[in-house]
Parts: sequence; structure tokens; C-alpha cells
Amino acid sequence: MKRKRYSSEFKAQIVLEILKEEKSLIELSSEHGIHTNQLRQWKAQFIEQMPQLFTKQNKKQEKMQADYEKQIENLYAEVGRLTTQLSWLKKKSGIHYD
Repeated sequence: MKRKRYSSEFKAQIVLEILKEEKSLIELSSEHGIHTNQLRQWKAQFIEQMPQLFTKQNKKQEKMQADYEKQIENLYAEVGRLTTQLSWLKKKSGIHYD
């Protein structure tokens, strides 16, 4: 007999139904054809991993911020190099703009 596989979206939907507590586990089990122990396991897994969801999100934001700051730093460095080159070219060519 082949094991049934459920998508993560489906599991999330079922766990949300469990958390709403509008129906009992037995009702949801019967309605979806999934054993109550499996439903308990999905709920426990969700609750256990929920804090990590926010940690991952914060890490993504921190990485984006660091990347942005590095890009700004690189742009300022490039502006500095170009300004120096422009000054050197003006000096060598004898052109003075003020």
C-alpha cells in the first residue's frame, strides 16, 4: 500500500482548522480521512517550529540590510574614486571648472 503524501499547504490549512477549535480532532479526522494521531503530530510540529519562522524572517531582513549597506558603501567608494579621477584629469588638462 502506497503512503499518502500531503502538501505543506494542505497540512498548514488543516493545522489552522485545528487551532480555530471550531471542530474536534475527530471531526476533522473524519472529514479529511486522516488519522487523529497524524493531525496531532502536524499540530505539534507546527507549534514546535513556529518560533523559527520568525527567526528566519529576521535573518532574511538582517541579510538584506547588510547587503544594502555594503552596496551603499561600494557606491560611495566608487563616487570617491571617480571624483579623484575627475580632479586629476582636470588638473592634467588645465581645465578649471568652479
